[in-house]
Amino acid sequence: MTRVRVSRSEGVGRITLARPEKKNALDRQMADEIVQALDSLATQPETRVIVIDAEGDDFCAGADLEALEALLAADREAQLDDARALGRVFMSIRQAPVPVVAAVHGRALAGGAGLATACDIVLAHPDATFAYPEVRIGFVPAMVMTILRRIVPARHAFDLAITGRSLSAAEAEKLGLVSRVLPAEMFGMKVDEICHALAKSPPEAVRRTKKLFYELEGRSFDSGIAQGAQANAEARMTAEFREGVQRFLQRRRGGS
Repeated sequence: MTRVRVSRSEGVGRITLARPEKKNALDRQMADEIVQALDSLATQPETRVIVIDAEGDDFCAGADLEALEALLAADREAQLDDARALGRVFMSIRQAPVPVVAAVHGRALAGGAGLATACDIVLAHPDATFAYPEVRIGFVPAMVMTILRRIVPARHAFDLAITGRSLSAAEAEKLGLVSRVLPAEMFGMKVDEICHALAKSPPEAVRRTKKLFYELEGRSFDSGIAQGAQANAEARMTAEFREGVQRFLQRRRGGS
């Protein structure tokens, strides 16, 4: 039985977590299917943006504890192999050439919170909650900390990782874990509106922007400016840029 559903419409690829009876808990199969879906959609030229959403009341309750229980007697290599499956999900999101958007409702816990915040844009329903409660069962929020530390200040990140406390959508937005909280009554419609608007942007410019954004991570100021100048010059050479400038000037000059 498949764990995700995949579709595409008008440039928007959609990956829907489809395990509501388990609150979309992540097991090895689901992790592998998410990676396959991301890679498949991202390699199709028609895909301009990918949205990850979920069936049921929750976005994702984190790791499937029954699946982890089945591995309790496994050796270190088997444990590492299983852990790396979730790591590949996070890496595939980062490496996708197009923006990946999380549409989060209900609970996003542990690896589920990591899945959401690994995305480039996080759109939250007002009822969404985020938490990293792994320490409460003797676990470590290990890979998600790589994401968490890059998004929120260190003291907030440590507080969330060490206490496992929950954040409301509004609190998560204030800390920077969430890009926008959308109105409850129009949540699905607003997610579609934002994603389809993004899909209509010049695709090469969008891809170059995502690539440069993450390449600048950790660079010094002067190195970042220098790399930005290179990206700026390369963008000027594209047909998208030339056509965009000409359209803008034509409108400003009163052309049709």
